[in-house]
Amino acid sequence: MESKRQKQVSEIVRRHFSTMLQQEGANIYGSSVLVTVTNVVMAPDLKLAKIYLSIYNTENKQEVILLMEKEHQKLKQAFYYRIRKHLRRMPDFDVYLDDTLDEMYRLNELFHDLNTNNQMGKKEEEE
Repeated sequence: MESKRQKQVSEIVRRHFSTMLQQEGANIYGSSVLVTVTNVVMAPDLKLAKIYLSIYNTENKQEVILLMEKEHQKLKQAFYYRIRKHLRRMPDFDVYLDDTLDEMYRLNELFHDLNTNNQMGKKEEEE
């Protein structure tokens, strides 16, 4: 269970990291890729933030994560510059791919295929 302070800090991190990605992200992974921050989980000591990202308009989503890890120092400086007035301690951060939306679309398509092929367990006399 997250504490109130963890929730506050995670919201600050989410807001400022997403703004930073809007401004600095095109230099790292290109302007055609859209990256959004879906969730931030703070460690209990507030020293580490796990930032979960959804990535759109590209097939190779892991490549975007690798580019961000390659430019970690540049992202870290820009991020720390943004939150310096909000937090006393600067948390380190790791970025992770959040594929919840992709999984939802895949399951929706799977259920649609099962429904169109009449494999959802309906009896033919009910139709």
